[in-house]
Amino acid sequence: MTLTGRHVLLGVSGGIASYKACTLARRLADAGAVVDVVLTASAAEFVRPVTFEALVGRPALGSLWDPGRALAHIALARDSAVAVLAPATANLLARAAAGIADDLLTAILLARTGPVLAAPAMNDAMYAHPATQANLAILAARGWRFVGPVPGPLAEGPSDRPGRMSEPEEIFLEIERAVRAPASKLAGKAVLVTAGPTREALDPIRVLSNRSSGRQGFALAEAAFARGADVTLVAGPTALTPPYGCRVDRVDSTAELAAAVARHLPSADVLLMAAAPADFRPATTDAKKRTRAAGDLSLTLAPTPDVLVGTRDRRKPGALAVGFAYETDDGETNARAKLAAKGLDLVVLNLAEEGAGAEGETNRLTLVSAEGVTAGPLETKRQAAERVLDAVERLL
Repeated sequence: MTLTGRHVLLGVSGGIASYKACTLARRLADAGAVVDVVLTASAAEFVRPVTFEALVGRPALGSLWDPGRALAHIALARDSAVAVLAPATANLLARAAAGIADDLLTAILLARTGPVLAAPAMNDAMYAHPATQANLAILAARGWRFVGPVPGPLAEGPSDRPGRMSEPEEIFLEIERAVRAPASKLAGKAVLVTAGPTREALDPIRVLSNRSSGRQGFALAEAAFARGADVTLVAGPTALTPPYGCRVDRVDSTAELAAAVARHLPSADVLLMAAAPADFRPATTDAKKRTRAAGDLSLTLAPTPDVLVGTRDRRKPGALAVGFAYETDDGETNARAKLAAKGLDLVVLNLAEEGAGAEGETNRLTLVSAEGVTAGPLETKRQAAERVLDAVERLL
């Protein structure tokens, strides 16, 4: 629950994308946030206030004239860690840019000095209109931040121009970043994450690879972004959707992984080397598929380059390096050896066991550093990523 106890103001204005605000509200509540939902009058025509009350466990607000709320706009403007507008319609943006405060939500915005994150949503032509663009520029100059809009289906049909509101999960990650980054040592740091397997070609069709799914590395990248880091993810072949907010460099072989890491290494303040590169490759690669009819097949394997060792003498001065060890036995001994041999600050040990490891949704990680060994529980890979980054921040 990464937002436990943090106060989030969710402002909802009247557009068809208002239904997505329900998903966002529940996502915030599930993350432990204290959520106050404020609806404009038109938003309440799309989604009734009682819906949000059921989702966040607090009454949804809508009027300056409700009894006992004479100064509610001042308290809400002052006390929330972040104010989020989703959707932010063209009308709401125009009123906020002009300083109009004719309802509870715009009064809060006029009184607010803290961060505001807006997710614009409207017809693509309305978004492209010079008036809307001018209003966005005014608000950006006042420190507002924006997520989206994006091309995609609108109420009136598909569009290849921006207008559609970003998805709730993307907005949530921007909220998490806005709330968590100010207190994080990773904020503003360049973090390089590797994730997933590599594949070594036997012929144009067959490859040697391993069971890595990339989930743990992707979770690390997402968690680092949420803490305010500038994240580059070097990803091997995986079917996972790239984490929001991260630059992604796709690779296939171990040699390609090594080359990509070398490209990004000079600027990296933190290395999280969670990829599972193949240790061996076929000594020769056939130009054509060898069929079963050819009989027995014998392979000669050659070692691949050790990507992590290759970074040791080329890391940015002061960079913090984290290695990962996926073991079946002698895990702690092997992790300690890797810590010394590869010049690492931390080794994350993952023992192959039921419910943890490469292909599942959960993991059980042990953190090994010069300070000692800390064993973790079985947990989701995002929770495991948070524990790793907590350790990284202690070492920075």
